[in-house]
Amino acid sequence: MTLHAREINQDVRELGALLGEVLEAQTSTEAFDTVETIRNSCIDYRRGDAETRDEVHRALNRLNPETQDIVARAFTTYFELINLAEERERVREIREGSQGDVLADSVEEAVRDLAERGADPEEFEQVLEDVLIQPTFTAHPTEARRKTVKAKLRSVARDIERLDERRLTEREQKRIERNLDAEVTSLWQTPQVRDRRPEVTDEALNVQWYLENVLFDVIDEVYDELEHTLEDVYDEDIDIDTLYEFRSWAGSDRDGNPFVTTDVTEETLERQRETVLPLYRTKLKELSGVLSQDASNIATDALFNERLDRHKSKLPGVAKEAEERYPDEPYRQKLRLMRESVIRVSDVRQGGYESEEELLTDLRVIADSLRENDAEVIAEAHVDPLIRKVETFGFTLASLDLRDHRKMHTDAIAEAVDRQGIDYASMDEDERVEFLTEAILQDNTVIDMEDTEGLSEDATRVLDRFRATADWQNEFGIDAIDTYAISWCEEPSHALEVLFLADQVDIVDLPGYCGFDVVPLLESEYALSGARRIMGTLFENEAYSQALEARDNIQEIMLGYSDSNKENGFLAANWSLYNNQKRLADITDDYDVEMRLFHGRGGSISRGGGPMNDAMLALPNETVTGQIKFTEQGEAIAEKYANHDIAERNLEQMLNAQIRARQNAIEEPVEEIPDEWAEAMETAADAARDEYQDLLETDGFVEFFEQATPITVIENLNMGSRPASRSEDRSVEDLRAIPWVFSWTQARCIIPGWYSISTGLDAYLENGGDMETLQEMYENWPFFRTKLDNASLALARTDLGIAEEYADLADPELRERIYPRIVEEYENTVAKVLEITGQDGLLSRDWLKENLERRNPYVDPLNLLQVRLLKQSHRTETERRTLRLTVQGIAAGMKNTG
Repeated sequence: MTLHAREINQDVRELGALLGEVLEAQTSTEAFDTVETIRNSCIDYRRGDAETRDEVHRALNRLNPETQDIVARAFTTYFELINLAEERERVREIREGSQGDVLADSVEEAVRDLAERGADPEEFEQVLEDVLIQPTFTAHPTEARRKTVKAKLRSVARDIERLDERRLTEREQKRIERNLDAEVTSLWQTPQVRDRRPEVTDEALNVQWYLENVLFDVIDEVYDELEHTLEDVYDEDIDIDTLYEFRSWAGSDRDGNPFVTTDVTEETLERQRETVLPLYRTKLKELSGVLSQDASNIATDALFNERLDRHKSKLPGVAKEAEERYPDEPYRQKLRLMRESVIRVSDVRQGGYESEEELLTDLRVIADSLRENDAEVIAEAHVDPLIRKVETFGFTLASLDLRDHRKMHTDAIAEAVDRQGIDYASMDEDERVEFLTEAILQDNTVIDMEDTEGLSEDATRVLDRFRATADWQNEFGIDAIDTYAISWCEEPSHALEVLFLADQVDIVDLPGYCGFDVVPLLESEYALSGARRIMGTLFENEAYSQALEARDNIQEIMLGYSDSNKENGFLAANWSLYNNQKRLADITDDYDVEMRLFHGRGGSISRGGGPMNDAMLALPNETVTGQIKFTEQGEAIAEKYANHDIAERNLEQMLNAQIRARQNAIEEPVEEIPDEWAEAMETAADAARDEYQDLLETDGFVEFFEQATPITVIENLNMGSRPASRSEDRSVEDLRAIPWVFSWTQARCIIPGWYSISTGLDAYLENGGDMETLQEMYENWPFFRTKLDNASLALARTDLGIAEEYADLADPELRERIYPRIVEEYENTVAKVLEITGQDGLLSRDWLKENLERRNPYVDPLNLLQVRLLKQSHRTETERRTLRLTVQGIAAGMKNTG
């Protein structure tokens, strides 16, 4: 059976042609011819039909500012459209793959894999009981597209889908093609560059869109696939607990962002609740249309009747209306009451559900009643999916995590207790731990959290946030906002400070109650290497251990991938993270604490990006407790969750990996790797770290970075609400990891993803190592294979021909001291990676190679135009806008920012 009417080359060709028609109609034939000349010249060079890019440079040099803007818009819009064509191709592959054999990385594959390995139903049920996957959406400013532009692109995507998946009459096809023409025309006329920096609310709304419009719809389909596969393979009932929980930092992550206020967080909580409740009301209304059974044809049991009668007594007016409208239809009467109770959740009127558990109980009672009346198929098709939605999204849509920098808590406490005559600021670490512990355990509060008179603005914000959080938990439920992450946590006192502040507002009441997961974020090498000192002290601490016990003895620990990479380089950072994950597992195991690792991954390879399922399977077995949490950031959110089929596929791949990883950990609790592998990595990582840090510490490196990348443009791009730097200092250390990676990606010199790998591996080989061992490591060690494959992707996206154009922007003396060193390391790393992997090219997957080859000729004009504009010391407003637009176009073309 043919599922689709089109293929990717047709989509690319027709979308490109349509854009050309719109460009010519909206500008001029001369402008269209200019774009075509540049496009064809770049294609000729990439194909080898031209020896140099001289023709491209000549064409760009002839452009006036207005035509430059048209060229930038043309290629940027092209990538926005071609990304949709590639998205549609991914959907085709998913749908066609599911028609044949078992789809790789699918839920079905995981179930059959475990069954073949001998897992019986009880063992499989235990694995599922352990598994909990928590994707956590963040507001990091790596999504360069405007919300308006994204909305238009989704409309284009729907039209492409209709052309591909439906058999159309000639009239229907012409109507869709007209709609496409209209959308692309509107897209052309819509400014790509924001005229203002997005507010925190904009970022929260962006995250909310994916939860509301995609994930809410697809989550039960993943459960349905799992349930049916289990029935096929095991032919008996296996209980499935909640497997997914969605969380968000958008609107609650205060670290480095002064615009995340208590008002913003409260608005986010309110808006999310007011978003999810109508979704439930709609589903209950639809369910009422299905459950039209007459009382004469069914027999409702005592439990259902009791729930119905109790509900009627709570809402007598609504009950009377329901009885009159549905006189002999008990299910419909119940559903009408349930809809009203959902409406009144946030209402001043009585009768609303107190929690999602009450709604779930009612739904389960209905499902049980249907099954007792031989209508299991109705329960499976219509009630069970809604139960899964409520279990996943609750009344909050997504739970919020709070986060702030450790210094904010330390300084706020120091200021507040200073008024009590306590000199917290001058205490050493042991004294602080002792003071905080005693203060938490005593009955009386130490700080009047409402009295902020005389405190600094930062201290007032911290105290206000904790007071507000206590109110939010009362209003929206504890689960709505129950996690507090501490950035740059380096001492036990940093975690105890959060516990202390929570205790002052009754979020914590020990022993027995703790409304927070206190989450240390270990980012620096000092913190990671001191993990036993930090966590061991906390686990032995009387107050903290009581808080942990109140949180089911689960300790969430967050690992920062971004700053660790920026500090140590790709190879050393990943080896350090691997070792520290094993170390943390040993520590928590020693103290009989269950660990949930929170992986602070970014979209780029250097910031922990890459295929999530591969990353999950490459984690050390000791760390795989079943629960896993990770950040989803920037353009990666749109790529994974904008399309229903792709979102479902991503969720399945995560579940596949976590089920298999958990079973691996059960079978082999400690991942044993040969000593020579560990020694090879230790030697390579040390040398790689030294080389990377030496590069960054080279005199003039920061100046070279600023001159040879568009960092200054990125800092003013109005991409996110968060400032690009932590302070006004001009240093690599001060710069946030996101713009650091973004800048190198723009310049096609992605050193955060590969620099110093060759130096590190050479050190191992020169120290008595051998290539055969490295090849064996790649073949048999998921960690090493995944990291090398990810580095290969960063190497493939690097283009030294383009990077050289950027390097030429730097002062000649700086360029000659720094850039040749980068080139040499790149060339050596490519050679080393190919020798280890035994592959002919950096990209092992054909579709990745085709993707890059399709994009390169269209990214080149944007890079070269950007370089030309960066050379200018003075720019008109049009030129400044065009320069910012080239940044967005390259981001779309590379499908990666930071």
